[in-house]
Amino acid sequence: MSRFLELLEPLMRALPEVTRPTRPVTFREKLFWTGLILTIYLIMCEIPLYPLSLTRSVYEPFFFLRMIFASKRGTLAELGIGPIVTAGLIFQLLVGSKIIDVDLTNPRERARFTGGQKLFAFIFIFLEAGIYAFGGVYGSLPLWASFVIFLQLVAASTIILLLDELVQKGWGIGSGVSLFIAAGVAQQIFWLCFSPFTMDDGLPLGALNALLVSLASLVRVGDYSVLFKALSRPHGLPDVTGLIAMILTFLVIMYLEGVRIELPVVHARYGGLRARIPLKFLYVSNVPVILAAALMANLHMLANVLWSRFPGASWLRYFAEYETKDNSRVLVGGLLYYISPPRGLVEVAQNPFRAIAYTIFFVIMCIFFAIAWVETSGMDPRSQAEQLVQAGLQIPGFRKSTKIIASILERYIPILSIASGFVVGLIAALADMFGALGSGMGILLLIDILLQYQTLILQERALEMYPMLRRLVGTRRV
Repeated sequence: MSRFLELLEPLMRALPEVTRPTRPVTFREKLFWTGLILTIYLIMCEIPLYPLSLTRSVYEPFFFLRMIFASKRGTLAELGIGPIVTAGLIFQLLVGSKIIDVDLTNPRERARFTGGQKLFAFIFIFLEAGIYAFGGVYGSLPLWASFVIFLQLVAASTIILLLDELVQKGWGIGSGVSLFIAAGVAQQIFWLCFSPFTMDDGLPLGALNALLVSLASLVRVGDYSVLFKALSRPHGLPDVTGLIAMILTFLVIMYLEGVRIELPVVHARYGGLRARIPLKFLYVSNVPVILAAALMANLHMLANVLWSRFPGASWLRYFAEYETKDNSRVLVGGLLYYISPPRGLVEVAQNPFRAIAYTIFFVIMCIFFAIAWVETSGMDPRSQAEQLVQAGLQIPGFRKSTKIIASILERYIPILSIASGFVVGLIAALADMFGALGSGMGILLLIDILLQYQTLILQERALEMYPMLRRLVGTRRV
């Protein structure tokens, strides 16, 4: 497969590219470019695809992927970072499973690997744009409208890809992928808390606004029913229960992020310098939730394509059954219905069997993907032990041997993999069923990205204040 990347190199050179800065970029400049890139992305999230309208009800096949793909329905950001994430995950799995044998320490091979990811991202841009434009996602459209939408999606997704590359090439901080995800989740949480638009139940959409209106009604006329309505609202509308669930989810995840097992190590080259290597309790972070959500989204897209081609087929109803309500297609039955999350306590109370089935299915999927990710991404005990030995580290009291270190890591890593997959899956499922604002998966992603950015910003400030430190840590400013 490394030969395969070499053959694709001429195509990689033909792709549009952002050049690296030719001079050192200051911290303030990086903040400016990061803010500018984020502003461009948020503007794209508000521009509807022509000739669609944001007020028009359209089917949303990637509902479960909106968070991790940082996309917004019916806008230029319809595909979001989906092509980038998909290409990255595929290449990560191929390298981890040794299907693609690439030496990432070799600059030339690393450049080919990065170029291959970019090429596949462009391929996915065209594929996904074609599915959305010509696959009936926006309903029945004339051919010219589908073609115009296709061109808009390709152009907008290309811009998003180049914005991400602009950040990663050294003009900004972190990565555009993480930046767009965090911005999308934060924007949704803010909107679901403070949106002033009045809904069918007579209360504002925002959970906090709905609570304030309910309290005002209680003080004015003593109507407790309005207050109870704000606590739990039907049809997945944001309510106070969801607000409380969001806060509790934030606190639980922040606590679990700090739980870790620390292994003592020594560095023989530096006079037995001692240190500790932390193994986080959330060892696989939010990866299992992302992969499980991607699987769910693909199942929903497949079900909708089949339903569009064979509407009402008796054999298809066992898998998924839909009804059309307010010009939107709503899932009402079939296996897919019972492994999809109920939104809010009202839906949970109406169908507790569905809530239990979804929780069990989602948690099992997260455990499976946690184990698979550890084995294919180089996080398994053997791979981690090889990295420690190559770095000149060893565990005190034991010989410097890959087998010995791997046997010690096997006491912890398999258990942490299963436990972290179980915990993040359970937290995400419960948060969704309690109607947590921003969804359980969104909160997991937001906290993880914010912690990463906190570390990156502190590192950038330290390296700028102490230039000699850059030489010690081996970091090169580009």
